[in-house]
Amino acid sequence: MKRENFRSRIGFLLVSAGCAIGIGNVWKFPYVVGENGGGVFVLFYLLFLLCMGVPVLTMELAVGRASRKSAVLGYKALERPGAKWHIHGWFCVAGCCLLMMYYTTVSGWMLDYFVKFLSGSFSPGMSAEAVGSAFPAMLSAPGEMGLWMAVTVLAGFAVCSFGLQKGLERITTVMMSALMVLMVILAGHSFTLPGAGEGVAFYLLPDFEKVRQVGLGKVITAAMNQSFFTLSLGIGAMEIFGSYMSDRHSLGGEAVRICAMDTFVAVTAGLIIFPACFSFGVQPDSGPSLIFVTLPNIFVNMSGGRVWGALFFLFMTFASFSTVIAVFENLLACCIDNFGWSRKKAVLINCAFILIASIPCVLGYNIWSELSLIGGRDVLDSEDFLVSNLLLPLGSLIYLLFCVTKWGWGFDHYLAEANRGEGLKLSPKFKYFFRFALPPLILIILIQGLL
Repeated sequence: MKRENFRSRIGFLLVSAGCAIGIGNVWKFPYVVGENGGGVFVLFYLLFLLCMGVPVLTMELAVGRASRKSAVLGYKALERPGAKWHIHGWFCVAGCCLLMMYYTTVSGWMLDYFVKFLSGSFSPGMSAEAVGSAFPAMLSAPGEMGLWMAVTVLAGFAVCSFGLQKGLERITTVMMSALMVLMVILAGHSFTLPGAGEGVAFYLLPDFEKVRQVGLGKVITAAMNQSFFTLSLGIGAMEIFGSYMSDRHSLGGEAVRICAMDTFVAVTAGLIIFPACFSFGVQPDSGPSLIFVTLPNIFVNMSGGRVWGALFFLFMTFASFSTVIAVFENLLACCIDNFGWSRKKAVLINCAFILIASIPCVLGYNIWSELSLIGGRDVLDSEDFLVSNLLLPLGSLIYLLFCVTKWGWGFDHYLAEANRGEGLKLSPKFKYFFRFALPPLILIILIQGLL
């Protein structure tokens, strides 16, 4: 069977960026920037993105493009006879499944709130208590959460059932284009609010006093962690798009473009959030409370807030759903490649599996709310801990070692693949940095996350 390819370069870039752009770009990045010295943090973040994110991204894409296969068979096609690197491919598949076991629930939350703002459930002048109580009320209702989780899963696999070009590429191109436009509109509106300049200053102007209070070492560590995790590397989610891309453009140039789009969304999210928070005298926070308590409280007190709230959660739905369908495509490709299934069979089996496997996360906030798993964490946080703190950094380290050591594919083969095509070329001089500096940096992130 002939392997599908992307119809266009922009399709590849938007699908890959859609996979990288997720909820963390919005509910974590702006807060971390503001708390760690604003512009100082952003400079370190961009530095680490270029030093760590771009190289590992090119490696994952290189394995995919050189092999024209998904995770397991990609390793098998490139590894030496008798080598066992391909075992990591199965951990990539497990990581994608585990990610979707909770990410579909969180994506469902976005869709739920979009519908609530659109239908007028959040009305002007609602009390802060009423707005704040909507989120725990949703978490305590397994039927409501289960419904929107199921809608997310069914819609995601429905898109992927049409194939790469007619499904994933076509829908993601429209969705990501709309996401960018929505962000610009929302940020532009935030700039018109009274006191918006104070929020922008807190967010992006270098604050050396804040850096001194937090500690330069902690600011650097936070920037390194954020730059590493923002691209969702290490579980083969990006490798699959390398296997579909053309040879016309070098991987270094494409990786920089993907990182630029991911950073644009992360930075612009802060330009939406901070001016609004400062305008209404609300302390910006991080995580679910920012998205589902703080911002809805601002929207209901804002002129035309129902419309702005609906637009914001439509943007959040697009940001999360783009990741969902990208990871679903990876799961389907792995089943098609490894088991010889048709796309239709892979869609039906994976859809049923993810629907069932996502139920514990839904129940973890209500019926199973007393259940404590890893380190006292609930179901969602335990699943996220395994993916974010273990599988992503460990997987990235394995991709790195596979591409730069003589026991794996080898640096020369990797470099030749990365530099094939027009565009930014990686220098052979990076060999020693990739071999001796990058592994310890990723190991630091792994150990920090586990501790």
